[in-house]
Amino acid sequence: MRWLWIDRFVEFESGHRAVAYKNTSLTEDHNDDYQPSYGIVPASTIIEGLAQTGGLLVGEHGQFHKRVVLAKVGKAVFHDYTLAGTTLPYTAEVEDIRTDGAFCQCQVLAGDEVRADVQLMFAHLDDRFPENLFDLAAFLRMLRMFELYKVGRTKAGEPLAIPEHLLEAERIEAQRLEAERMAAKSRNSVSNT
Repeated sequence: MRWLWIDRFVEFESGHRAVAYKNTSLTEDHNDDYQPSYGIVPASTIIEGLAQTGGLLVGEHGQFHKRVVLAKVGKAVFHDYTLAGTTLPYTAEVEDIRTDGAFCQCQVLAGDEVRADVQLMFAHLDDRFPENLFDLAAFLRMLRMFELYKVGRTKAGEPLAIPEHLLEAERIEAQRLEAERMAAKSRNSVSNT
C-alpha cells in the first residue's frame, strides 16, 4: 500500500514554494478510525502531507540526486480540526537549504481559514544509507501523477526539466518490460504449436 498524502501540485517554484492539494474523504479508513463517527482528519496525516510537499520541493531543488527525509517537526500549531471531505491546500516555503538539509515553513488552509502552521526540517542522507529510497522509474511516475512537471517552474519562470537520471531509469524500465513482453509472447507461441 502506498501512503500518498498529496494528490497533485497546483504551484511549484523550484527551491522556493510549492502548493499541493489533498482531497480528504471518509472512505479513507484513517479518517474514520481516528475519531469514529466524527470523520476528523488526523493531525499526523496533515503533517505527513506537508512533509511530502516540502520534501519534494527540497528534493527537486537538487534534481532529486540527494535523498531527503523528514528530520524534525520544529513546531506545529493546529488552529482547528479538519473534517473529512475537505480539500486541503498544503503550502511549503523553503526558508533555507544547505548541503546537509533544509528548513520549510508550512501552512494548511481549509477554505480561507488557516488550520495549521508547521515548521519542518529535512535532512539529506549521506553515504551510510542505501543508495535509493525509491525505484526511480516509479518515483518519476509518481511525480508525473502529482503534476509536478506540468506546473513546476524555475525561479526564472521556465518549465522544470525532468532530471536525466530519472528519464534514464524510465527508459531502462521500458526496455525491461518490453523484453519481458517479448519473452512471454515467444513462450506462448511455442506452447501453442
